[in-house]
Amino acid sequence: MNDKNENPPPSPKKQESVEAPSDPLGGSGRWLSTTFSNSKNENTIVDDKLFVDRDFPMGDVLQPTMKWRRPKDICPAPQFIVDGATRMDVCQGILNDCWFLSAVASLSLYRPLLERVVPEGQSFQEGYNGRFHFQFWQYGRWEKVMVDDLLPTQDGRLVYLSSSEQQEFWSALLEKAYAKLKGGYRALNMGFPHEAMVDMTGGVTEVLLVSSLPRELLSFLRPLLDKGALINCANSQGSLEQRNELGIMFRHAYSITGLDQVKTKSEVVDLVRVRNPWGRVEWEGPWSDSNGPEWSKVSEAEQRRLNRVVKDDGEFWMQVSDFRQNFEMMEVCHLTEESLSQPGGAQHPWHCTLHQGSWVERLSAGGSPRGGWYWQNPQFHLTLLEEDDDPCDPELSCSLLVALMQKHQRRTGVNLAIAVDIYQARAPGGYLSSLDLSLLRPVLSSGAYAPRREAVIRGRLAPGHYIIIPSTEQTNQQGEFILRVLTEKGNAAIPADKPGTEGSTPEQPLSPHLSALPSTEEARALFKKHCNQKGQCKPLELYNLLTEAIRGGVLAGCEKRLSLEHCKSLVVLVDSQGLAQLDWTAFQALWDKIRIWTHIFLKFDRNKSQSLEYPEVAPALKAAGLQVDDFILQLIGLRYTEPDMTVSYPGFLFLLMKLESMIRKFQAYDMVGMGTISISYRQWLHMTMYN
Repeated sequence: MNDKNENPPPSPKKQESVEAPSDPLGGSGRWLSTTFSNSKNENTIVDDKLFVDRDFPMGDVLQPTMKWRRPKDICPAPQFIVDGATRMDVCQGILNDCWFLSAVASLSLYRPLLERVVPEGQSFQEGYNGRFHFQFWQYGRWEKVMVDDLLPTQDGRLVYLSSSEQQEFWSALLEKAYAKLKGGYRALNMGFPHEAMVDMTGGVTEVLLVSSLPRELLSFLRPLLDKGALINCANSQGSLEQRNELGIMFRHAYSITGLDQVKTKSEVVDLVRVRNPWGRVEWEGPWSDSNGPEWSKVSEAEQRRLNRVVKDDGEFWMQVSDFRQNFEMMEVCHLTEESLSQPGGAQHPWHCTLHQGSWVERLSAGGSPRGGWYWQNPQFHLTLLEEDDDPCDPELSCSLLVALMQKHQRRTGVNLAIAVDIYQARAPGGYLSSLDLSLLRPVLSSGAYAPRREAVIRGRLAPGHYIIIPSTEQTNQQGEFILRVLTEKGNAAIPADKPGTEGSTPEQPLSPHLSALPSTEEARALFKKHCNQKGQCKPLELYNLLTEAIRGGVLAGCEKRLSLEHCKSLVVLVDSQGLAQLDWTAFQALWDKIRIWTHIFLKFDRNKSQSLEYPEVAPALKAAGLQVDDFILQLIGLRYTEPDMTVSYPGFLFLLMKLESMIRKFQAYDMVGMGTISISYRQWLHMTMYN
């Protein structure tokens, strides 16, 4: 979810580590007489004895006139937190990251959850050295992110996220830490609230259409909030930054912060409380703060009970029926007992079982049920023993959520099409064979394969034994994943033991050439050899590096078709800074892509001609997780093939990088997956000219 965006975000900078490097002066967290020169503007920062985070991309700002200032230089008495961290401390600046802000606003409703992300004991007084740290959830564990407190300002005021309390800075520093995790402030310009929610909670997210929800919406939402779920909502039916006639912003993320029934003089009305992360611009219809005559029928005591505030602070109440008409979709982040643990608290979160897994070629990468190797995918045995405590459920079933998340897809740039299915087990602790799976149909499924970060199933099943199978769409697609099973009463989800090889089975296709290009470590040596003195790889350096790497392997000769223009495009399509150069982290992400795509190229170059015949292009694209229709294939034939209708090896790399990049940019603008986007003239020129 995002709002107005004048600069399309580049791909996030990939990072192997998010923790700041050890201090070169022995761990004190300080540098003496540190000077930092900003490559994107003329400001120079000189600050004695205070920590400066050299790893943060300070040149990655939206306006070159910004000046970096510490809180102590912005106000006379800065505080980390003033009177507790609340949702009112999240006011959006010029950065278009409402998707992140709405997640932070929801997070602030739960103190234990927020304190994990924003550790206590940090201040601008005792022990202050300019360094602050935060934690984010990454694939089953919490990662610490260190940043300094230099913040972008203009005319002495913060230009990005700020608090309604001018001397409070926890939220601004949290935004900077999250920007570091993603690769810079510019990387926060587009996104979905559920992505930020997962990173800050370790929860499981769902995207739901409001029109598909039960008529009794309050009855549907209340159990979610009772379990501690964080809920965001949006309306994508209009242009960016525009509002409907009642004040609701289009393509803008809001947070649901409460539900209640209000007693008037004549009736009881169902209300939902919503917050705009801007900290202003509210609903102007019935029950609004500004134009809500309905409140005149509610006693002052009842209004105090609801904590109603008549102020343009971004938070407002609206009737449930109006909510349905003005919001189109919701993103729900379900929390687990590990994330939301408050002894005696009102919330009753899900019980979670987590497993790390992987799809390995010829061993556990069986592809979809349409192929003959589906049974070889990892299988997990699930036992549901005790039904929910729900008196309204006549079937006495068990509620559950099953979430399959692929790992490191941002770093590798390979986003596999994934799905997860649940089958009835043949026997307790059993393993489903190829024969079993040919006779069975899933009892629950995540639906069609899609290149998404996480595939989620939510449903109800009778107590019993089941088998969960996570899979990729194509056979022999390698990748790592985590599988999480959430239930009300707890569950026994364990990996199922694979029996010995079944009978006589035909030989599987040979795996791709794993040694076609130098390994990552060997590539690091090449990078150091060819990059410039500043440790950056520009198009010419990349051209020399790739020429040497290709010349020495099974693709020798293909370097003759490599051009500097190819390398320019490869650099700018990966570059996250807008500087047409790659540091080692960004180069490694590119190298991971190139190695995977090289394996695919060699697999489909069946006649070993070092080029793909035109009929081989479509299956090669599909193997890379890129689905296109016949019309696009025809355009590829016209634009990317040689005169003999073949695609060279360098041309194949360029084609995949261009196609993947443009698909990713479209998906970033298509906030709720509607298949259409709205962009400005400047955004269009940026996308088409800088690629």
